[in-house]
Amino acid sequence: MERISRNKIKYLRSLRQKKMREQEQCFLIEGEKMVLEILKEYPHIVKEVYVEKNTELNINFPLVFEISALESEQISGFKTPNKCLALISNPIIETKTQDLTLVLDQIQDPGNMGTIIRLADWFGLTKIIASKDTVDCFNPKVIQASMGSIFRVQINYCDINDYLSNTNLPIYGALLEGENVYKTALPQKAILIMGNEGNGLSGSVQKLITHKLTIPKFGKAESLNVSTATGILLSEFSRNR
Repeated sequence: MERISRNKIKYLRSLRQKKMREQEQCFLIEGEKMVLEILKEYPHIVKEVYVEKNTELNINFPLVFEISALESEQISGFKTPNKCLALISNPIIETKTQDLTLVLDQIQDPGNMGTIIRLADWFGLTKIIASKDTVDCFNPKVIQASMGSIFRVQINYCDINDYLSNTNLPIYGALLEGENVYKTALPQKAILIMGNEGNGLSGSVQKLITHKLTIPKFGKAESLNVSTATGILLSEFSRNR
C-alpha cells in the first residue's frame, strides 16, 4: 500500500468543514463496516480508501493508502478514530415518485438528522426536503447515524416556506396541540413537517400547516426526541400504503 502524504492529510482534515465539502463535492466516511458496504454497493463513488497500518483488511480497490494511528487521529472527525476511512464523491441518487414527502425545519443535531434519514429509507422514501439551516447531511456524525442510508435518500435544501406555499397537497405538522394521530384518517399523498429539537416548527411554517398532528402521551415523559417522533408518524402514514 502507498503511504499517505502530509498534503493529503491536510486536505482530508479540511473536509470537516461544510464549505469545503460543498466546494469539493465529496466527504469522508469512517468505519470498516461502512467502507466495505460502500465498496460493495457503490464502488463508483469511492475515490480513495485509507487503512491504518497492521489492520487486517482485505480491500479490493486500486487506491488504498496506508495511514498510522496518529494520522488516523488527525483525519478522523471522531474522538475515537476509525482504522478505515474512505473519500466519497457526493452520490447522485435516483429518486422515485413518493406519495409522502418529509420536510425538516431547522433540525440541528447530527444524530437526529442521521436517524431521520435512516427512518426515511426504512419507510421507502428516497427524498427529504430540508430548510437551508438544517444540519448538513454530509456531516460525519450524520453519515455515521444514517448507517448507509445517506446513499439511498436524497436531501434537498431549499426555502421550505416557498416549497410549502407552492403545493396542493395537505400539509401535516407535528405540534403538541394537534389532533391525535391514532384517531386521524391520514391520506396517502401528503407532506409531513418535523421541527427543531428545542423550538419545534418555526412560526412562518406553522401558518402554512393545514393539519396539526400530535402523538398522545400516556406516561410522564416531558417530550419525545424528534427522530423518535418522526419514526412514529412515518409509521402511521405508512399504514395504508
